[in-house]
Amino acid sequence: MVKNSFISVISQKENEENRGSVEFQVFNFTTKIRRLTSHLELHKKDSSSQRGLRKILGKRQRLLAYLSKKKRERYKELIGELNIREIKTR
Repeated sequence: MVKNSFISVISQKENEENRGSVEFQVFNFTTKIRRLTSHLELHKKDSSSQRGLRKILGKRQRLLAYLSKKKRERYKELIGELNIREIKTR
């Protein structure tokens, strides 16, 4: 499973208690986004799931913006690993 391999990669680089790290949070949000997206393909009129998806997308976007400001090289690695697009800059 992708989640377990990613957790092991992070835990090798950092401490054992890193579940609050920005990278781990972005990964969790990405898995939730993918799960909700597949759910919404079947249930197009599920407005509460759509709202939840938009909230999670916003949280992930804010975390990625923070990461791109603080650790640019780690941000590039993370979006490459998760296969997501870069955030738009204003």
